[in-house]
Amino acid sequence: MQLQSFGAACTVTGSMHLLGLGERQVLVDCGMFQGGDDLEARNREDFPFDPASLDAVLLTHAHLDHVGRLPLLVRLGYRGPVYCTAPTAALAETVLLDSARLQVEGYRQDLRKARRQGREDEVLPPLYEEEDVHRTLALLRPSLEFGQTERIAGLRVTPQRAGHILGSAYLVIESGEGRLLMSGDLGNRESGLQLDFTPPPAVDAVVIETTYANRTHRSWPDTLAEFSQALRDSVRQNGKILIPTFAIERAQTILHTIKELMDAGEVPRIPIFLDSPMAARATHEYFEYGDELIPPVRDALQNGEDPFQPSTLHTVTTSAESQRLNRYDGPAIIMAGNGMMTGGRIQHHLKHHLWKPSTNLIIVSYQSPSSLGGRIVAGADTVRLMGEDVAVRAQVHTIGGFSAHADQDDLLAFLSSAGQPQVWLVHGEVAVMDAFLPVLAQQGLKGNIVPDRTPVDLLGPGYASGRPPGLTVPAPTSGHAEAGE
Repeated sequence: MQLQSFGAACTVTGSMHLLGLGERQVLVDCGMFQGGDDLEARNREDFPFDPASLDAVLLTHAHLDHVGRLPLLVRLGYRGPVYCTAPTAALAETVLLDSARLQVEGYRQDLRKARRQGREDEVLPPLYEEEDVHRTLALLRPSLEFGQTERIAGLRVTPQRAGHILGSAYLVIESGEGRLLMSGDLGNRESGLQLDFTPPPAVDAVVIETTYANRTHRSWPDTLAEFSQALRDSVRQNGKILIPTFAIERAQTILHTIKELMDAGEVPRIPIFLDSPMAARATHEYFEYGDELIPPVRDALQNGEDPFQPSTLHTVTTSAESQRLNRYDGPAIIMAGNGMMTGGRIQHHLKHHLWKPSTNLIIVSYQSPSSLGGRIVAGADTVRLMGEDVAVRAQVHTIGGFSAHADQDDLLAFLSSAGQPQVWLVHGEVAVMDAFLPVLAQQGLKGNIVPDRTPVDLLGPGYASGRPPGLTVPAPTSGHAEAGE
């Protein structure tokens, strides 16, 4: 039972894990790298295996850093099945079509600029286009159901609820070699939207994400109180309230939370503009799969109510409508992507409002230090936006408790029912995983850090220190946590 990780090893993005089980080769996730230029350059590297040689692909969920290179895999020769849950298939269509559109639009813009400068040869083509996405969608097999075992490539695969986003699953994979658990991304047990993960069975080995393995999140009641206070303080400024949001899970959680606060009279009813067509499309999937959501949201959906529709909500669809918002007079909440402010419609709103002292920027997602959002959080006086230097005079509120990722307590709770497995750490920065190793040891568990690209024997003895020989601690590289999370 051998593993090679070609993404999300010693970093938190680009998840792609190749399982060798006897003669079978199964790929778990095929995500896109997101973050700095060095990381994103890895998206253009050749796959270190023949895509046509794979027996199957298994998806844990539909975030871009877990599915974003699937169309490239298909473009380069993969023609086999891609297994996932039904919600993951639905969301993957939205995510991948949006990814292809953005790549093509970006390529055309870069090409026009390069032609004026005589540098056409320097412009990189998109990784894939919409036709590649449609070929990929035809390979999806949304047959995985929580708790139901399916035979795939000679293996017994049982998905269970991971509680991260809609359709997210961890996978229990059984063969003659043993019983393996691939966690994908695990959810925060105090989520404002998703049900908790299902406790796992005893297994021989666990490959587990470690995004927040060195910390605990603020409690949900404290997060709600902090968010409510930030909104009330912002309304008193009589300006725009900008909330950068990721389109899947975070946008829906924020909409539901604002609706609850407004209905309870804790926040004034001011106009809310959801300026994210992708978030609007993704929200429709929550109506069909409400049984994965916490009881208040699930019950509202069953009663024909819309738990994501505050009474003052307006959904913005076209670019022209988005631009008109910048001339809107009076206080309003504007939710737009992307969550780390590295692109998308939020940049237009920041350009028009970040320099105003009456503006409030409420950050509800993790910000990479190298991202635009990270620089604002760090206290930058000015930032570069769409070719211009813009002063940062807005009030900035950072609300950290909305995370959809498990923290250290959640990870330990998850492992508590898994027996005494070998624990292999992925999807985390090296310094975070280093901090988690002694915590695992206190629980009587042996932790091992999965190296980038190097094969490991999942049932072998691991490393004496938990670290692969020669591993150094790189500077934090990514800014994921729900990128695209």
